[in-house]
Order: sequence, then structure tokens, then C-alpha cells
Amino acid sequence: MRTPAYKTWRAGVESVKGCLQPVRLTGTWEVRHAGSGDLITSRHGRVWSACGTRRAAVCPSCADRYAADAWHLIHAGMTGGKGIPDTVARAPRLFATLTAPSFGPVHNRPGKRPCTCGRWHPDGHPLLGSPLDPASYDYTGAVLWQAHSGQLWHRFTTALRRAVAKAGGLTVRESTSYIAITYAKVAEYQLRGLVHFHAVIRADGPTGPDTPPPAWLTADVLADAVHTAASSVRVDTERPDGTPLPLRWGNQVDIKDITTTNYDLPETADDDEDQAVADTRLASYIAKYATKGTGATDTGDRRIRSQMHIDQLRVSDHHRAMIQTAWNLGGQEQYADLKLRHWAHMLGFRGHFLTKARRYSTTFKQLRAERRAHQLHTALTDAGLPHDTDVIVINDWHILGIGHDTPEQLELATAIGDRIRRTAQQARKDPR
Repeated sequence: MRTPAYKTWRAGVESVKGCLQPVRLTGTWEVRHAGSGDLITSRHGRVWSACGTRRAAVCPSCADRYAADAWHLIHAGMTGGKGIPDTVARAPRLFATLTAPSFGPVHNRPGKRPCTCGRWHPDGHPLLGSPLDPASYDYTGAVLWQAHSGQLWHRFTTALRRAVAKAGGLTVRESTSYIAITYAKVAEYQLRGLVHFHAVIRADGPTGPDTPPPAWLTADVLADAVHTAASSVRVDTERPDGTPLPLRWGNQVDIKDITTTNYDLPETADDDEDQAVADTRLASYIAKYATKGTGATDTGDRRIRSQMHIDQLRVSDHHRAMIQTAWNLGGQEQYADLKLRHWAHMLGFRGHFLTKARRYSTTFKQLRAERRAHQLHTALTDAGLPHDTDVIVINDWHILGIGHDTPEQLELATAIGDRIRRTAQQARKDPR
């Protein structure tokens, strides 16, 4: 027989959609009329709040919410909505992927040919992405490239605007009166432990998505500018012995024109799909990467605290070498500003997993504000008041605990979260 305590616990789990690291709170939430101070509605007692992580390996439920927000953010910049005009769907738009350079040959799956090592590696094989010769692999260069990849992206966007301006016979300053280049990008870890960046890049008029770009700025012109910018930028640093180390993008720069449907994505292609469906799938394809981690099992969100911590990690030899290199470099004064020990669990990557240009589309803050506004409107409707009622919202909460108390509770919460996500996914496929 289910006890009242179990029913209360389960209600808490369902309120946060199966979050695996819920924050349990006690306190009050009140909505009062701003003029009179009269109480409109309130909530007292204990509530649960979701952890809000973006990492699917840490909490699939909260990662689903993050991915949904990421989808809205990316999709709005491709087709309009959330305050962005639908005319952006006619602007030159590209889907670009920029990768890391090689730091030594690795085991791979090159299609119809065996790996360089002479063997065939199936999907999921533990050797995939690891060096053919770990002793000669440039781990120092790989970690330093990773640590500077955000700066390299920043220089790429600056060079891109310069290349577009040059294509139009303009100076960079002159171009701001005619053109604005915006983007949204996500970082994804490759099997070799290095990130590459997927980005939607869009050309607008001078004030952003509400104005069209010049007629000469086509998708082909924009693509040429991306290639030019990616091949021209670099970030200079040094190896521990003082040897110069120029950091660049890899040779593989993949660009697809998404102004029309003539592009292909793994497991999403459909020759008969229309532009709206294609854009929706591309937004989903990009957004899902925002919830991925390093792929180095057992690291998750856990920062490395000591050498003993590294020794006890259940990770591949290759990922351990990346973490160890970041830890060792982080102990040297010349790399102090990189804070590599702080980011060793991320294999040296220090950037945000999803970033965008300010005028590309909406923001996570705005999306979350919309949810809060909806909750407030619901409360006002229930109280029989108009939505524009001037109110004061008072929150007074205190933490009781974080996470679940027992392994059994965690296992059951995982099952509840899986069921909630399956139900939601099915509802999206069949809205009836």
C-alpha cells in the first residue's frame, strides 16, 4: 500500500518532471496587489525545484527542458517567432561546422575502408577517437587549442564581417550601414575529445532581422566569406618550453545553404520535406548538442579536485591523458589565466556550449520570463483578475536538501522521468 509519505514524494518528483538532482525548498510564494497590498494568491509549505542543468548525462529531464529552450532560440532565428519577424526565412542562411585541427592520427571509421590501423571499428568501439600512437600524440597542443577555441571563434566572427564587407567593396565601418551578420552556435565534443562548432549564420540588414541585407549578399557570397574567415584567423600561444604555438581551425569546414531545402543532415534527410519541416529538423539537430557532455564517462559536471581524483576516474586512457595534460598545464604560471585545472573535467574547453549574436533571436532569459509570466497570468485568471493587474510577487524560500535520499529513490525518479519524457515525445509526434 502506498503511504502518504510516498504519495507526497512522488508528487514532488512529478512536479519537476523526474529531475535527478531536485532542490527541496520550504517557504512561501505570494502575489499581492501593488496598490492595496491585498493577498491575491499564495503558496506555502514545501516545494521542489528542478536542478536546471543542461547536461543529459547528469539529468535527462532538465536537459530536455534546456534543449527545448535551445530549439526555440535557434528556430526563431531561422524562421521567425518569439519577437523575430518571419522574413528571416528569406535571408541568406548557412549551417556551418568548424572543426579542430589534427594533433595526431586517431582510430576512425572512414566508411568503406578500414581504419589506418588496418582494422574495422564498429560504432561505439572504445578505440574510436583515440590516438594510433599515444606516445607521439600532441596532447599539449590539443588541450591548448581547446582552451583557446572560444577566442578563435571570436576572431572568426570578426574576420567574417570583414570578409563580407570586402565582398561588397566596403570597409568594415561602412558595412554596418548595410549589413549585420548574426549567428547561433553550439559546441559538440568529437570522439577524439575536441570540440567542433555547429552554427547557423544569417545575413541581415543594418538593424538586424527586421531589415533585409543588400541584394548582392547571397548565400554563396556568405559561404565564400566563411571559408575565407576560417582559413585566415589564428590565436598565438606558447608551449611550456616557450616554442610558439599558432592555433587555427582544422581544414574541414563544412557549409550548407539552408536558405532552401538542398541540404542534408544525418538521419533527418527527406527529399520531399518542405522548408518549414527542414528548418524544424535542423533546429532540433543543433539544439540536441547543447545537452551533450564530453563523452568522457564519469566526468559529468564534476570538477577535478586532485591528482588522486584523476587516478580514480573511470575514463578511457585517451580522455585521462587529456584531463591529466590540462591538470599539469594548469599548474604552470604561464597558463594561469586559462584556469585549466578548473576546466580539466571539460578536457580544457572553457567556453559556453550555446552562444549567439545579440540580434540573432530571443534569449534564454526571455524564454524563462515568458514561462514565469504565464504562471502569473494563470494565478490572476484563477483569482478572477485581468492579466494587466499591477502586482508584487514575494518569494521567501529556504533549502531543505538537494537530490534524492536513497539509491532506490533515485532509481524510481529515473523511471518516472523516463515515462514523462516518452509521453511528451509521443504527444509531439501525434498532437491529437
